[in-house]
Amino acid sequence: MLDVCKVTSLDDLFVDVPEGVKLNRLYNVPSAMSEYEVIEWMSSLAAKNQTPVIFRGAGAYDHYIPTISGALASRQEFLTSYTPYQPEVSQGTLQYIFEFQSIIAELTGMDVSNASMYDGATATAEATFMAQSITDRDTILISQGVHPYVREVIETYAKYRGLKTQCVDLTNGLLNRQALKASLDNGIAGLVVQQPSYEGTIDDFSDVSELLHQNESVLIMNVNPLLASVLITPRQQGADIVCGDAQPLGIPLGFGGPYVGFLTTLKEYVRRMPGRICGMTKDIDGKRAFVLTLQAREQHIRREKANSNICSNQSLNALQTAIYCSTLGKQGVVEVATRSIQGAHILYGKLLATKHFKPVNDAPFAHEFVLRYEGDAAKLDKHLESKGILGGLSLGKFDQKRSKELLFCVTEKRSLAEMDALVAAVEGI
Repeated sequence: MLDVCKVTSLDDLFVDVPEGVKLNRLYNVPSAMSEYEVIEWMSSLAAKNQTPVIFRGAGAYDHYIPTISGALASRQEFLTSYTPYQPEVSQGTLQYIFEFQSIIAELTGMDVSNASMYDGATATAEATFMAQSITDRDTILISQGVHPYVREVIETYAKYRGLKTQCVDLTNGLLNRQALKASLDNGIAGLVVQQPSYEGTIDDFSDVSELLHQNESVLIMNVNPLLASVLITPRQQGADIVCGDAQPLGIPLGFGGPYVGFLTTLKEYVRRMPGRICGMTKDIDGKRAFVLTLQAREQHIRREKANSNICSNQSLNALQTAIYCSTLGKQGVVEVATRSIQGAHILYGKLLATKHFKPVNDAPFAHEFVLRYEGDAAKLDKHLESKGILGGLSLGKFDQKRSKELLFCVTEKRSLAEMDALVAAVEGI
C-alpha cells in the first residue's frame, strides 16, 4: 500500500495533521476485551457522553449491535438503492431481502415470509386483514397481552376496513381460555396474541389454535423474533399467521424508529399476503438470480383485488437484520436470547430480595417481567434517573390502577454489576 501511495511510512499519510493534536503515545486500551467492552470503556472516559443503563423494553429493546452492521448498511450502494422493479440491476437488493425473508421464516417456522412491512404494529394490523380475507368474517379478537400501542393500531385500521374488535382478558398473566371460548362464534375471523406478552409472560398456544381451528378461525401470533430462537416456534403451536417487529435483530433504538416489520404465513395463504415476496430462480445462463416473485399491491393488480395498499418496505432495516443475524450466526442469536432470559430471572430474584417489590403473577416469563413496587413508583423512577438508570416502565401509563406495577427488561448488555447498582439504588431511596 505504501508503494502504491509512493510514501515511505504510515506517518507520511498524516503529514497534514498538526503535531499538536496527535496523541503520540499508546492508547492504553486494556487487553482481552470484546468489541462491546472496548466501546463501553471508551464511553466511560467521555463524561459528557453518558447514556443511561437501560432496564426497560416494552417493545423497543437495547441489544448490542456489532459495528460491522452500521459500516456495511451505510455503504452508498445500499443507502441509495431504490425499489427493485428491474431485477437485472437490483440483484444485491433482491438478495438481501430474500435473505431477510429466509431468516424470519426459519425463526418462526413458517412456510413463507414477505418483505413489505413497515413495523410490528402495522404488520399485525395487516395480518388481521388477511384473517378477514381467509375466513370472510368481520370480527377480530385481541388478547389483552398484546402491546397497547399495537392494539390501538389494529383498532384504527379495523375501523376503516369494516372490522370489529373484541378484547380477551388475561388471567395470571396468561390468556383466559374460558373467556376465549365464550367469545368464539361463526363471526370470529381470528385471534391476535403476543409471544412473549406485553408483560413478558410466555404461553403455549397449542390448545388455543385447536379451539380456533375448530371454529374455522385463524391464530395470529405477534412474536419477538430474537426470543423465537429459543421458544417453541409459532408453527409448532399451530399459528396461521406470524408477525412482529424485527427491531431486536440488529435495529438501533433510534428514538422510536425506523424499525422493520415482518409477516409470515402458511403456503396455503400466500396469495392472501400483502406487499411482495422476493424469490430465487435461475437466469437464462442457469445462474442463481433473484426476482420479485409475488406482488399483491395496488400498483400491480386491480385495486379491488389488492389485499392492502402498502406500497414499499423498510429494506435498509431488513438489510441490518440480515447482517446482524449473519454476523452472530445461529448459535450467537440463541446465546443473546438465552443471556437476556437468564439475566431477567437473576434481576427478578434480586429485586424481590429487597422486600420493596412483590410478584404480580407466577406465570413463566422471558426477558421482561412485572413487579409491584411497594412505595411511590414515580419517586423511584426519578431517583433511578438521577443515578443514571432507566428503570421499569409503569403500567399506569395505560391503566391508572396499575401505576405501582413496573415492567422491567434485561438484555444481554446488562451486567451483574449494573443489576447490583439498580438494586443498591432501590435500597437507598
